[in-house]
Amino acid sequence: MRLKSLCLSASLALAVPAFAADTLESCSAQKNDTLRLACYDRLAGRVQPASDALSMEQSGPPAHLRVSARESRGSTLSERWELAAEDKRGLFLFRPYKPVYLLPLRWSDNPNDQPRGYTARSTATDSIPVKQIEAKFQLSFKTKLLENVLGDNGDLWFGYTQQSNWQLYNKGDSSPFRETVFEPEFMGVLRTNIDVLGMKWRFLNIGVNHQSNGRSDPYSRSWNRIYAQFGLEGEDFALLIKPWYRIPEKFSSDDNRDILDYIGRGEVLGIWKRDGHVLSLTLRHSLRFGDNSRGSAAIDWAFPLQGFLKGHLQLFSGYGENLIDYNHRQTVFGLGISLAQWL
Repeated sequence: MRLKSLCLSASLALAVPAFAADTLESCSAQKNDTLRLACYDRLAGRVQPASDALSMEQSGPPAHLRVSARESRGSTLSERWELAAEDKRGLFLFRPYKPVYLLPLRWSDNPNDQPRGYTARSTATDSIPVKQIEAKFQLSFKTKLLENVLGDNGDLWFGYTQQSNWQLYNKGDSSPFRETVFEPEFMGVLRTNIDVLGMKWRFLNIGVNHQSNGRSDPYSRSWNRIYAQFGLEGEDFALLIKPWYRIPEKFSSDDNRDILDYIGRGEVLGIWKRDGHVLSLTLRHSLRFGDNSRGSAAIDWAFPLQGFLKGHLQLFSGYGENLIDYNHRQTVFGLGISLAQWL
């Protein structure tokens, strides 16, 4: 042990004068790896980080090199609609479209126990037992049929949404499905990517949509429409503006010809997404005043539970919560879970 101590003392004694006059020869002569590296650092002037390097470490990169969180992770609308080349994933694959949810508890303040249409044959003569509490679920997907039909732009999509109101707790009537709405549609999507009011106008969607409940009179309801949808995006926010035009039907067989005066002639959908939470607000209006000034407002809030599973809260007030209730006003509250959201 005494011999080791003497050797270490001798090494340190020899290293001390080297600090005063570091040369390539003196550095290379160092046997200790740590002392040799320190000698080379002193010789190169790297004793400590320069003040500008320290400043960058503390404050981050210069402002002109900083990238926002939205830019670093790409556009959410572009990912959902595969607008950019790096987002494209091919044809005939299932993609999320509208929210997919199950609400085991859905409560209405005014259940529609005697649905009525525009004509006598579409109006129920007897009331039906409807409980205020029921279940509701929605399934929705889209798939791309054609890609880049206009050079490097323009995709054709097919979408399908199905929504059901289920009288799960109406055991006396064998828990029937009160209403199921089927909604297929074709959509042509054009990439725009234009600056508008501080946001990016990402796409223009021209679609043809059919909605029906597949029932016979007096409960049959259906309509067809053409719509344009404008998709805009900001930081953690998307705005979808969607006016539509109803395709006229034969007058004698049109049992819900006044549907635009209740469900509305267009909708505005605002979506906020942050930290796993997705909050959306949907507004519809007839775009009429006086007695025909009607519409609806809906709020959906999805919050994290586990993995892709989210809790889902829904609040709706107005007309058209589904097709059989297109001209029936009510306020509805639902609570459950969801697997997919708008974004």
